[in-house]
Amino acid sequence: MTTLLDRRGAAIDVDALVEPNRVHRSVYTDPAIFELEMERIWGRTWIYVGHESQVKEPGEYYATTIARQPVVMTRHEDGKIYVLFNRCAHKGAQLVGDRCGKLKEFRCCYHGWRFAMDGKLLSVPLENGYADQPFNKSHADANMRAAPRYDAYRGFVFASLAADGPDLKTWLGGVASSIDNMVDRAPDGELEVAGGVLRYEQDSNWKFFLENLNDLMHPMVVHQSSSLTARVVAKRELGADAPTPSAIEIIAPFTESYTFFDEMGLHAFNYGHGYSGGKTSIHAKYSDVSEYNARMEKAYGAERVKNIFSVNRHNTVFYPSATIKGAIQTMRVVRPLAVDRTLIESWTFRLKGAPDELLQRSILYCNLINSSANLVGPDDQEAYRRQQMGLESEGLTWINMHRDFGKDEDLGEGHLYARGSSDLAFRNQFKAWKHYMSQGAR
Repeated sequence: MTTLLDRRGAAIDVDALVEPNRVHRSVYTDPAIFELEMERIWGRTWIYVGHESQVKEPGEYYATTIARQPVVMTRHEDGKIYVLFNRCAHKGAQLVGDRCGKLKEFRCCYHGWRFAMDGKLLSVPLENGYADQPFNKSHADANMRAAPRYDAYRGFVFASLAADGPDLKTWLGGVASSIDNMVDRAPDGELEVAGGVLRYEQDSNWKFFLENLNDLMHPMVVHQSSSLTARVVAKRELGADAPTPSAIEIIAPFTESYTFFDEMGLHAFNYGHGYSGGKTSIHAKYSDVSEYNARMEKAYGAERVKNIFSVNRHNTVFYPSATIKGAIQTMRVVRPLAVDRTLIESWTFRLKGAPDELLQRSILYCNLINSSANLVGPDDQEAYRRQQMGLESEGLTWINMHRDFGKDEDLGEGHLYARGSSDLAFRNQFKAWKHYMSQGAR
């Protein structure tokens, strides 16, 4: 049994907070539980750090956090990528404060210690002052400390603050195929981060965002103010034969029917991962770009391209820290700040070798759906905020996850399937949550 004290000093049995078809409201509201999440989930499993294209050349770095720990992803002169704790090995000062940049070396702003991009100590001012001490530059503690584990899958870099646990490919399991499909959509077989990042904070627990990604019962309700309005305006203003603007192609599907979202389906895997869609999704009816199709066929052949484009997923969740949309080449990253505050980052990728029209559509999608001033996202954020406020009240103790409970189809190797209106995605995430909170990342 895993226990901790709540804000009133009472003991909490963490294992008892999640049952197969319901979850206790305190998992969203109790600061003590949030702190344990930072240790047991965010501090032990694989967390998304960044993409290799953000550090293309030696000396480039990208600074971020894992479980509120400052880390920096670097490219060393040996061509390899490293994930290091962003702190000097001497007095602990952060070595870089900017999010990204390029340096010949790290130099501490406090005492001038210098480090290579692989974290190795290069020099110390007045080093002879240590002549009679056990310290020297070859001592392991003199270097920047590396994250206990870090690895990349097709350009996507993850790291773990725990020394043990499953390797990255094993941990990704069935959702690795979503990365494969996203990369394979590039005629040159590679992605690269395009431009900067859109960041905004939500006044809600981090789990609300992740659950919502594959909640296919909410779009036609929550997004009436944005998507349904866009449908009505488009029908009124556009002629019958007028081409559909890209913005309408993107926004309109959010208020498709219950039947449409039911047929998309849900897929769940070990470690809390999952995706919705497969053969179809809200991205399935975007206009063709003939030049892109031609470049893809030249690169892969018609049959291979047909197979690549036949995969059409909605959101793929890499629990707990990231989600991608392969068909539109976007990614959102989760950074928990407090029990009721979460930072969301939205990134856009370029398909190398594809026409710029594909990138422009991805940027438009992010501006309409994922930016801090978008049209669709505020619908969800208001729902998260209301859930956070509602669960702070005493009016509700348990949250149910009963829809289609016991009806999941077992496809083998930890792969479950259910219709889109099922609560499978929530049950699967909380199964992983309970496992991590009681046993860690093993």
